[in-house]
Amino acid sequence: MVDSSTVLWGQAIVYTLYAIAVLLVMAVFAIMITRPGQAKVPKILFTIWAIILVATGVSIHLVTANTIPWVHMDLDRASYTPDRTFDIRVADHEFQLPADKLSIECGELVLFDVTSDDLTYGFGLIREDNSLVMQMQVVPGSRNDILWKFDENGVYDIRSTEYSGPDGHQMIVPGAVEVTGCVAAA
Repeated sequence: MVDSSTVLWGQAIVYTLYAIAVLLVMAVFAIMITRPGQAKVPKILFTIWAIILVATGVSIHLVTANTIPWVHMDLDRASYTPDRTFDIRVADHEFQLPADKLSIECGELVLFDVTSDDLTYGFGLIREDNSLVMQMQVVPGSRNDILWKFDENGVYDIRSTEYSGPDGHQMIVPGAVEVTGCVAAA
């Protein structure tokens, strides 16, 4: 599975370039319509630019959707069988884990099945550098689960990624998930 930080950087670059292109087009049109004695911008020119920008934006969304690592698993969920399932409960601003440390072997497909007994919380795995691996919203009375395949060794914190009132800020379980067995890249 592609690392979420790699996806984030790739999308940040693509969307930044697209936003710059949109701003440049807007600047050109602004200059054209504010010059004294300048004729109006022909409607056909504006229409062509608008079509190009919309087509480019939609194309970027379609192309980058395939780079998001969890899309295929979510779209074809019935064909995936998790290697391991962790049932986690959340209540009174506290995660209740099935073990002190959730140990995962490299390459395992893991299902995190999280149930809230009272409020809407978030469930996020956070790297040691405080970047986000993945997250989901945990809504009471709803199915809240996420499939994830780990292909990199690491120790991850679990944190609530949703506002759940003033007591939610302490919802952190340091070192809760440990992934081992991956061969380090040379």
